[in-house]
Amino acid sequence: MFLNVLTQISDFLWGTPMIVVLLGTGIYLSIRFGFRYNFRKIGFNLKNTFGRMFQKGDGAGSVSGFAAACTAMANTIGVGNIGGVATAIVSGGPGAVFWMWVSGLFGMSTKACEIILGQRYRVKYSESMDEYMCDRSFVMKNALGWKKGAMILAVCCFVLGPWTCSVQTESVVGALKQGFGTPALISVIVLGVTSFVTIFGGLKRISSIMEKVVPLMALIYILGGLGILITHITALPAAFALIVKSAFTPMAGVGGFAGATVRDALRYGIARGLYSNDAGTGYGIIAHASAKTDHPVRQASWGFGEVFLDTIVVCSVTALSIILTDAYIDFPRVSSASLTTVAFKAAYGRAGGWFMAIAITVFAWTTIIGMYYSCEKSVNYAFGDTKANRRAVRIYMVYYMIPCVVLYNIKADSLWAMTDILSAVYVIITMIFIYSKHKEIIRLFKDFWFRFIPAKERGENPEPVVYGTIDAKAEAEQLS
Repeated sequence: MFLNVLTQISDFLWGTPMIVVLLGTGIYLSIRFGFRYNFRKIGFNLKNTFGRMFQKGDGAGSVSGFAAACTAMANTIGVGNIGGVATAIVSGGPGAVFWMWVSGLFGMSTKACEIILGQRYRVKYSESMDEYMCDRSFVMKNALGWKKGAMILAVCCFVLGPWTCSVQTESVVGALKQGFGTPALISVIVLGVTSFVTIFGGLKRISSIMEKVVPLMALIYILGGLGILITHITALPAAFALIVKSAFTPMAGVGGFAGATVRDALRYGIARGLYSNDAGTGYGIIAHASAKTDHPVRQASWGFGEVFLDTIVVCSVTALSIILTDAYIDFPRVSSASLTTVAFKAAYGRAGGWFMAIAITVFAWTTIIGMYYSCEKSVNYAFGDTKANRRAVRIYMVYYMIPCVVLYNIKADSLWAMTDILSAVYVIITMIFIYSKHKEIIRLFKDFWFRFIPAKERGENPEPVVYGTIDAKAEAEQLS
């Protein structure tokens, strides 16, 4: 009964209006940006993202642009790429993969907007912690002036946010049990302890670990998936044809697969794609606010980099592995990350199961840590740049870990439904931000492309874009 209620709410929120809003916003922003974050300026975006991986960055900030991006990708490259894609195919058919690609391509522009907003309305905390930060509450207050709404939003985010991490824990417990026969209690204890030790070190430790672990694990996983694609290379054209065809026509049931309508493909493809790359949820506001950069729009190039790596590369590897091995047809009772594990087992035997158990565990671990950083910013907003903030953060670390070690045995369907509901609320809030402040976003965008970059290309040293950074201490003194 509880699952039915959650599913009905999730289906309502992710109905046609949400699909239209997300795709419509992505298309609209792509047009306003001249398709610079999805089709044009690919070379520029690659140079300013993956090409600057080992540079500290220019301008004010707490960590390098790449470290900030890895913190963001810790939240995106995770179980959503493995379990989320599998769920999309089981529920929406292979056509869901096509709509994941579409949402990803246009979501690059949406993610770029989030990054610009995070940089534009970030705050410098100097008393309780030496860090630049921003989240939805900071934007709601500093951009829209909704102080009461911002406080309510902050409390809801740090109270409810940790419970979505149970999706990650459920996947880890299932993967390690299936791969190595590890008891659930041991898996949960190890996951909880290692996650707590990492988040206890704050932004510097989180970003330092993430910029090493996330790219390495993503590369290893991609290579593992490419092995399946290579061994099934003759079936690749048919797999792509099936994805495109079933995106526009209903797919009848075959084997253990029950079939799916076009609406199912749209709904689950966009929902799972969003959960995977977070475009439109506002997480980009949070993770990139701490980055050192000479212009907010330069950091926004990661709107392309993140979504490309997450959705176009990693999600595609997962989807094609499941489709090429017929795992979604041959194993009708298997779903979520376990289905991807079955696909790798079909290709590599027992070693495939071991590989996936490790991959799922590491991806889920990084996502739990990345999600913590997002939730912590809401705590920072609620308590301000005070000593109380420092104490509250320590207490919150303990609270945050509770769902990760308690809710590992709830059905995956329930966990995904709860995650979808929270994601839908975040999307609505983020859309309000983007449309309310689109003039400022476009102003910064034009300043970068038509003043700042041309001056750089002429060998000049252009003046930084003017908007100022809010100093939390100075603001508190003014209010008092």
